[in-house]
Amino acid sequence: MAALLSKPTLQRTLKCKGAKKKVGAKRLASSNSMREFTTLLGEGLTCQTMSSKENTVSVGLLTVSDGCFQRLTTDTSGACVRNLINEGSHLKATIIVEDCVPDEMDAIHTILTKWCDELNVNLIFTLGGTGFSPRDVTPEATKTIIERDAPGLSLAMIKASLDITPFAMLSRPVCGIRKQSLIINLPGSPKAVKECFHIVSPSLQHAVDLITGRKEVAETHKKMQSSEAAPIKEHHHSCSHHQSRNLEAVAFRPRHSNFPMISVKEAQNIVFNHCNIIGYETIDYMESVGHVLAADVFSTDPLPPFPASMKDGYAVIAADGQGTRQVIGASIAGSQPAEVNVESGFCARISTGAPLPPGADSVVMVEETKLISASEDGSEEFQIEIMAPVKHGQEIRPIGCDIKEGEIVLEQGTILTPTDVGILATVGQTKIKVYALPILAVLSTGNELQESQADLQRGRIRDSNRPALLSFLKQQGFPVVDAGIAKDHPEALYQRINAAFEKADVLVSTGGVSMGEMDLLRHVLVNRFGAVVHFGRVDMKPGKPTTFASCEHDGKKKIVFALPGNPVSAIVTCHLYVIPACRKLSGRKRYLPTTIKAELSSPTGYIPLDFRPEYHRVNVQWHHEKSIPYAMSTGNQQSSRLLSMNRANGLAILPSKTTEMSSISNGTIVDVIVIDQL
Repeated sequence: MAALLSKPTLQRTLKCKGAKKKVGAKRLASSNSMREFTTLLGEGLTCQTMSSKENTVSVGLLTVSDGCFQRLTTDTSGACVRNLINEGSHLKATIIVEDCVPDEMDAIHTILTKWCDELNVNLIFTLGGTGFSPRDVTPEATKTIIERDAPGLSLAMIKASLDITPFAMLSRPVCGIRKQSLIINLPGSPKAVKECFHIVSPSLQHAVDLITGRKEVAETHKKMQSSEAAPIKEHHHSCSHHQSRNLEAVAFRPRHSNFPMISVKEAQNIVFNHCNIIGYETIDYMESVGHVLAADVFSTDPLPPFPASMKDGYAVIAADGQGTRQVIGASIAGSQPAEVNVESGFCARISTGAPLPPGADSVVMVEETKLISASEDGSEEFQIEIMAPVKHGQEIRPIGCDIKEGEIVLEQGTILTPTDVGILATVGQTKIKVYALPILAVLSTGNELQESQADLQRGRIRDSNRPALLSFLKQQGFPVVDAGIAKDHPEALYQRINAAFEKADVLVSTGGVSMGEMDLLRHVLVNRFGAVVHFGRVDMKPGKPTTFASCEHDGKKKIVFALPGNPVSAIVTCHLYVIPACRKLSGRKRYLPTTIKAELSSPTGYIPLDFRPEYHRVNVQWHHEKSIPYAMSTGNQQSSRLLSMNRANGLAILPSKTTEMSSISNGTIVDVIVIDQL
C-alpha cells in the first residue's frame, strides 16, 4: 500500500540539484504518493540523503499508527524524535524523510523497502506497533526486509527499559540492516521513544559508519583501542564503567553524556528501589522525636489506674440525692483511696485527678453545693448542702477509660512527635525500638572552593553548598558528617569518599558530575569503589546532571547522591531525591514531599518555559479572598543564585516548552512542592 506524503513532507525531504526539469510547489503538493514521489525522483529530483559533510547521517522517521494515519490522533512520537535529533544528540544527523502508515504489513514493507533501496536512508526509525495487540505488526514487517539482524540494539533497549518499568518486557523491537540502511523499531509512546533513543543513540554514528564503509571507522577503532582515548561505552541505568580513563587526555574526553535522560519520576523510582531500611536500634524515649517506631508499644497499666475525679467537689453516694451531707475528710490527688471511707449521709472533699474514696460512686462539683457549717478559722468544713440532682458515676473517670492495660498505644511505623513522647512516659516505656536513621556525609568538590572562614583567595569562591546542606539535613532530623572539600583529583576524591564511607551510610556530594575536564566524581566512584551508576542525567531544571549510585564498602551498602555544583541545583535536588530517600531508609511509609495547588504569580506577568520541566522557586502565600494560595516567583532563577532560595517555601513544577506554549501566564494553577513552612 502506498503511503501518503504531505506537501510539507515533500518540501522538507526533497532537494533539487541539477534537475532535468523544474518541478514547482504545486506539483509537489499534488504528488501525494510514494509512486509519484519515485517518479519525480526519476525525472531529475534527488533526495537529500547527506549534508555537505560526508559523515552526516540521513534519517527517516516512519510512524506506524492507524489513528495517526487516519488523522484521529497527533503524531507526538515523531515530533519527539525530531526534537531529540534537532536539539543535539550523539548523532550528526539530518532528517530527510518522514511518513505515516497504518498498522499494516504491506504498507510498512513498501515504505521501508523504498527508503532503503531507492532513497538510501542511512538510519530509519519506525515508531509504534511493537506491542502485543493484534494490529502491532511492525516487527514482523521489519523482519521481512532486513538482511542482517542487529540484536544488540534491541537487547540494549529492553534491558535498560526494564530498569524503569516491568512493562518493558511487553515490547518486541526488531533492529536490522538492509543494504546500507539501519532500521530500528522504537515504541509508540513519546516517553518510551525518548528513553530508547537515549539508550541506542551513542552507538548509531559508528554503526552507520560501519554499514556504509566510511573512513571514520578506522579512526574510531583506533580511539577505542588506544589507552589514551576515552572509552566509547554505552551507559544504561544500572551498569558500571569498568574501563579506566586517561584523565590527562583532555581532548578525548566525552563530548556528550552517555547517560540516558530520564524523568524526575523515573529517577525517584530508581532511588527508592535502592533505598531499604538500614537497621534498628533501641533508644531512650527522650531522644525519639523524628524516629520511626519499629515495633508496637503496649501499655503495662491502665490509665487511670483507679476511679478518678474529673472535677473539684465532693465524693458522694448518688442514692442519697440532694440535701445536707457531713464532710468527713478529703481525697487529694496523690493520696491513697483507703484514707477516707464514704457512707450514706456523708461526703468527702475531692480534687481533680484524685482517687474516688471507697463507698462513693459519684462526684458533685463544688459549684453545685452550699456551705452549711465550718470551723471558725475556715480551715475545715463540717456540713454542706447538695443543690443539684446526682447521677450514679457522674464526673468520674473509670479505671482504664483513657488507656486499657495491654492496649497498643503507638503502632509500628509511627513517626514520633513530642506528644508521643508524653504517651511513652505515661505508659512507662522509656526504651523503645526504632528504625535507625541513616548517617549522611556531605562532601564538596572543586579546586575553586575554600572554607568560608578564611579571607577570599584569588580565583576561589567560598563553599556554600556544604554548610547549606549540612544545616538542611540537620533540620530534617538526620545525623550528618562533614566530609570537607575534595580537590578535583582522583586520589583526593578517593581519600575523601573513602573516609566518608567509613562513617556514613549515605554520601551527598556536590560538583564534579557535569561534562568538564575536571568532573571526575563518577570516574572515581566506578573505578575505585566499583560503584554502579543507576542514572546520570535527569530531565529537569535545575539539576540535569544529578547522579545516583550505590556500592559495597566493607560489606555494607553505601548510597551516593552526586548533586550538581550550582548551589540552587544542589538544594533543589536534595529536596527531590536525598530527603525522600533518607525518609524511606528511616522506615517512613510516606516519604515524598507534600504537593499542593497554587496560582502562579510573577512580577512580569508570565514565566518563560524551558525545554526541560522546571522546578521554579516560589513563595507561597494565602489571600483571604482566595481558596488556593498564590505562588510568587522569587525572581531570577539562575542556578548559581542562592538568593532565589532565600524566601522560597515551594517549588512550582512548570511544564517543558513546546511549539504551542513557550511561557506560562499569571493565574495558571500549578503543582507546588512544599519545601518549608507555609
